[in-house]
Amino acid sequence: MKAWKPGDRVCALTHGGGYAEYCTVPAVQALPIPKGLSDAEAASLPETFFTVWNNVYDRAKLTPGESLLVQGGSSGIGVTAIQMAVATGSRVLATAGSDEKCAACVALGAEKAINYRTQDFVAEVQAATGGKGVNVILDMVGGDYVPRELKCLADEGRLVFIAFQRGMKTELDLNEVMRRRLILTGSTLRPRTVEYKGYVAQNLRAQIWPLIETGKIKPQIFKTFPLAQASDAHRLMESSQHIGKIVLTN
Repeated sequence: MKAWKPGDRVCALTHGGGYAEYCTVPAVQALPIPKGLSDAEAASLPETFFTVWNNVYDRAKLTPGESLLVQGGSSGIGVTAIQMAVATGSRVLATAGSDEKCAACVALGAEKAINYRTQDFVAEVQAATGGKGVNVILDMVGGDYVPRELKCLADEGRLVFIAFQRGMKTELDLNEVMRRRLILTGSTLRPRTVEYKGYVAQNLRAQIWPLIETGKIKPQIFKTFPLAQASDAHRLMESSQHIGKIVLTN
């Protein structure tokens, strides 16, 4: 029996080529559009939800009751990670670049949001955790943030990289990594196999899609643009003024 039939409403993780009126994807990378969501809302889900599941749950092994620090909590990835972690029983801290963005992170469920422009996120994380640190950090910053992030981790904490906005190179205190049994990992989703992406889709459908359909997790769309205005969408993204996702519509 085929998984899909003509007329089914689906959203999907593409391998590229998504800036188009039509595109093809392997059937296993598609997910049903959650009940009650518009096409634009559904389109905002796959890229970030696959990425967060792959890194926070599959690689960093975040479990209910553990704590997560999301760097860049107001980004598309950030708003997804905050909501998923809170909805699955984890304690969440986040960083963002303005008081407005911090307030948005708290509204999404973060226990505390730290304005990295005016506050020392290391000191704030230590204070919020009673000096214990967090179990997992989702990092898209890299560079000189990494040594500071090690100080935010609890013993046996996991630091997972998905980007390196401040550079791909850093210096590490290996003694700290060894002494405190820290794990540093990371991934990129695009080169993973179709089979693996299908595995992630199955987990999302079983464990996360029900949370979307009950309203515990909600799409966060900042603005939509028609496909012909894709360049305007990119300018907005590069300005870092948005909170959540930017979506192109047909």
